[in-house]
This record gives sequence, C-alpha cells and structure tokens, in this order.
Amino acid sequence: MTDAPDTDVERLAEYRWLFAHAAFLGRERTAEEIRFRFRAEPGIEEWVRDLAAREKACCAFFAFDVTTEGDEVRYDAAVTDNDLARAILEEYYALPDLLVESVDELRERLVGRGVEFVSDAAGTVHQVQPVASGRIEA
Repeated sequence: MTDAPDTDVERLAEYRWLFAHAAFLGRERTAEEIRFRFRAEPGIEEWVRDLAAREKACCAFFAFDVTTEGDEVRYDAAVTDNDLARAILEEYYALPDLLVESVDELRERLVGRGVEFVSDAAGTVHQVQPVASGRIEA
C-alpha cells in the first residue's frame, strides 16, 4: 500500500508540528473535501507539497491539491467515494485538535469508525481494511 519514505508515526509528528508551530490559519470542509489553510511563509508551500506527496504515496485513495492564493497556502484533500476512505478523511480533518494523540490513539479512533490499518513492525502501512472484513489497498 505504501511507497512513502516515512512511517505513519513520523508523518503524524510532522502534522503536529505543522499545526502547532507553522502558521496554521484554519480548516474548512465541503461535501467532497477538506482544506487546511496556512500562512504563506517561506518554505511552507514546499513543505506542505512534500507532505501531500508522501501521503499520496502511502494512500493512493487520497487526492491532494496544494495551492497558494494571496497570503495563504491551501492544502486540499479528497477521497474516492468509499466509506473507509471517508472515515480516514474525517480523522485528517480532526488532526489539528488531536495534537497530543499518538498514532496508537489515532488508530483506536479509526477502529471506532470501522477502519483498521495493517502495518509491519517498522510502522509501514500495507493495507487499510474494515475492522470486520474486506480491505482497500492503495
């Protein structure tokens, strides 16, 4: 499922830092996607683009678009019409509120939504599946 060069633990730590320290302005939700907004400070657009590329490498069911409009960097995320992918997108939307959570806590939240990640010992996610059965692979 993943071609990302980092683990979910490393990526969650990066999101924590990005939301807590790196010019986070807010978030928005539409029926199809979520948007995170950041101040367009030096290096932010490049960092967000790199993070989005790693997320896409991990989870191909996501679609990301990073744009700069005026003094904002906009990080848009959308998913295919799939219940598991939508549950994961909802947890992405909640990330700014979950800055103190670990990956294990985040995974527990997803299990509550019926989503389970299957990872190897290094933390590389290989598939996402419903808690009971079936799976979606990227």
